[in-house]
Amino acid sequence: MLNFIWAGFFIVGFVAACLQSFVDGAVWNNISMGIFEAAKTGFRISINLTGLLCLWMGILKIAESVGITEFLAKLLRPLFAKIFPDVPQNSPAFGSIIMNIAANMLGLDNAATPMGLKAMEQLQEINPHKSRASNAQVLFIVLNSSALTIIPIAILMYRMELGAANPSAVFIPILIATSVSTLVAFLSVALLQKLNIFNRVVLAYLAVFLCFIAFLTYGFSLLPADKKLSLSTEISNFILIAVIVLFISLGLLKKINVYETFIVGAKEGFDVAVKIIPYLVAMLCAISVFRASGAFDLLIAALDKCFSWLGMDTDFVPALPTAFMKPLSGSGARAMMIETMQNFGPDSFPAFVSCIVQGASETTFYVFAVYFGAVRISKTGSALGCALLADLAGIISAIWAAYLFY
Repeated sequence: MLNFIWAGFFIVGFVAACLQSFVDGAVWNNISMGIFEAAKTGFRISINLTGLLCLWMGILKIAESVGITEFLAKLLRPLFAKIFPDVPQNSPAFGSIIMNIAANMLGLDNAATPMGLKAMEQLQEINPHKSRASNAQVLFIVLNSSALTIIPIAILMYRMELGAANPSAVFIPILIATSVSTLVAFLSVALLQKLNIFNRVVLAYLAVFLCFIAFLTYGFSLLPADKKLSLSTEISNFILIAVIVLFISLGLLKKINVYETFIVGAKEGFDVAVKIIPYLVAMLCAISVFRASGAFDLLIAALDKCFSWLGMDTDFVPALPTAFMKPLSGSGARAMMIETMQNFGPDSFPAFVSCIVQGASETTFYVFAVYFGAVRISKTGSALGCALLADLAGIISAIWAAYLFY
């Protein structure tokens, strides 16, 4: 699937550029410059990610040595046994998956990626077909691309910096949209893989999860508007530092050489960072061609006319560039969100929708390029279709939540 998507970006972009060249002679130059810039960006992202991978792979190696990942896995083993039936119950992948999901929920993207890459490597070790994604890897990637985020720190900070009267106004709408996206992601994969989810174990975990989300949402709704951002930031940063100190302290108590253990894990992180460079460069270059050719703008214009013809309110259409860019490029979607806030005002409806869309899901193609690239998987099965379905559900629920709360 990725093969056709990747080639499609180039082909559609080329055709669109041919049409666009009649009115804009600079289109070919824009595409050429965009490809070169995308290649440099892909390399730069990988290099910047190297330090983070070394840090968190080292910390995870300590956690694995002291048995923390095994302890976390035990807590969710009954659930994972149902939704990951092909993974042995004593697999260390469970601990890495749990920590990845927890980091995503807290909005700690920098910590989530190394943990996710570690999980993919561990799942790859038990994958009988090394070039094809296993059912467990498909489910994990789709859940990761939906990226359930409880505390969207970055979005709240951008709104604050651009002068929004109430930066945290998007907090609950984002929570609703990202929850819908994750639920659709899980159910779509469960349906295709014929997982038995209607049993006491799965339903019990889902009930606890929904109660936790409801409790957190209610608790934050009681806080003054000017306290939500600062408190969520403080909590996330505290948890981040506390986790590192906890792992190191437990390592010392168990008389483990934490420094040497960290170095071993950090070396693994460096190797992973090098592996993902070609995959990331390939995907970013294809996306750049599609965007610079004008195909992206034509799509938005067509949708505006389509919604108008259907008699729908089109106030949300200016936020659609963020929605369409989100699965393709995280930095591009972030730039679209900021551009929308600058052009329409941080407290405008298009800006409100754009921010919710930004927090509804993860950058799908980036996740696929990095995670599957790290373990050299080229056949992704139903993963991309399920992930894009979850993205669509996140976008629709984000627009609905915007109309509900604005």
